[in-house]
Amino acid sequence: MLLATCSLFPRRAAPFSTSSFVRLGFAAIPVSTRGQSAFSSHAHSLTTTRHFAARSALAEVSNSGEFKRVDAAWRNWISSDEGAKFPPEKDRYHLFVAYACPWAHRTLMTRALKGLEDAISVTVVHPVWQKTKPEVDEHKGWIFGNPSGNSFPNADGKGGPFPPAFPGNEPNPFFDSLSIREVYDKAGDTDGKYSVPVLWDKKENTIVSNESAEIILMLNKEFNAFAKHPDLDLAPTAMEDDMEAVDDWIYPTINNGVYKCGFATSQQAYDAAIEELTASIDRLEEILKKQRYIAGDSFTLSDIRLFVTLVRFDEVYVVYFKTNSQRVMDSPAILNYCREIYQMPGVAETVDMEQIKAHYYCSHPILNAYSIIPKGPDFVKLLEEPHNRDEM
Repeated sequence: MLLATCSLFPRRAAPFSTSSFVRLGFAAIPVSTRGQSAFSSHAHSLTTTRHFAARSALAEVSNSGEFKRVDAAWRNWISSDEGAKFPPEKDRYHLFVAYACPWAHRTLMTRALKGLEDAISVTVVHPVWQKTKPEVDEHKGWIFGNPSGNSFPNADGKGGPFPPAFPGNEPNPFFDSLSIREVYDKAGDTDGKYSVPVLWDKKENTIVSNESAEIILMLNKEFNAFAKHPDLDLAPTAMEDDMEAVDDWIYPTINNGVYKCGFATSQQAYDAAIEELTASIDRLEEILKKQRYIAGDSFTLSDIRLFVTLVRFDEVYVVYFKTNSQRVMDSPAILNYCREIYQMPGVAETVDMEQIKAHYYCSHPILNAYSIIPKGPDFVKLLEEPHNRDEM
C-alpha cells in the first residue's frame, strides 16, 4: 500500500519517527548507498551509510497511536522533454501491481482507460502477504505468484490454505525472485518500504517511481503516442485547480482516512479519524447529488483516486478498518457514481474483489489472526445494476 499525497501534485509527507520500528520489533539494517544506479532518485544517490528498517505500513504509527503514512521514496518522471532520463517508449516500462492494493489499482485503471495495455506490461503479485526474506528478518509483504507451487497459510502459520497463485498472479518475468522486496533490492533501494505499484524501467533495470499519484499523471500525459485513447485527458489544465481542491480533502480524510481508522492503536486516534471520515462521506454524498463527477462535469484522475477507495469500502473497510459509521450502499448518490465508473469500458476488469478481500483479511495476522474472510454484501453485484448519472 503506497502513499499517495493529498494534492494532484504530491507534496512531501511529515518526517516519520523510527521509534515505531523499535516498538513494533523492526530491526535497523545498515546499508551503504554508494554505487547506486545513475537513474535513481535523489533519495537513492547519497554517498553515506544510513540505517533503515524493512517495514510495512503497519509500522507507521506515532507514539499517540495515529497512523502516519510515510512518503514514497522513488520519484523519477517519465518525460518527453529533451534529454530526459526516462523518455516515453513503447514496451520499455513495466508495472508491478496488486489487484488488492488501492494505490496500485489507480495505475491499472488509468492504463486501461487510456488503452496502454500494448505499451506498458504488467505483473500482478499475490494478494496475501508472506515473509519476504524468511532467512533474514520477519518482514511481511508482497510476493509473486507461483502457479506450480504449493498452497500456504498466513505469515504466522494460521488460516488458509491459500493457493500459490490467484488468477492473474505470475512470477517475476525478469529475474528469479520471491518478493517485490527483491525488485527494490535490484534497484539498490535503501528506503525499506517495499510497496506497489512499482513502475520499472526494463532498459535500465531500475525503479522509475513507486508513487501512484505521479505514475497516473505520467500514464495520462506521456504515452499518448502509444495509447488507444490518446484524446482522453484525465487531468485537463482547465480543471487542475478543481482537482487539487478535492484531492486536498479526499486524500487525508477518505483515501488515507480509512487507514487512519484501521491502523490506529489508540481510541483517541481512531475517534478523530472516524469523525473526519464520516464528515467527508456526508460531504461527498451532497456533492455527488449535484454534479456528475467529483471535480466537476468531466471524469478525471480525481475520480479514479476516489473510486479505488469506495469500491473497497463496504466489503473491507466497514468491517476490517471499523469504518462502520457509513456505507456506500446506503449512500444513493455515491453508489450510483460508483456504478457509472465501474461500468466504464475496461474498469470492471481491474476490480478483483476476491483478491482485495484475501489481501486485507489475510495479510495482517496482528489484526485477524486466523485470516477469516467475511462473506460480505456482494458489492460488485450492486455495481452491475443500471445507473442514471448520464441524466445529470
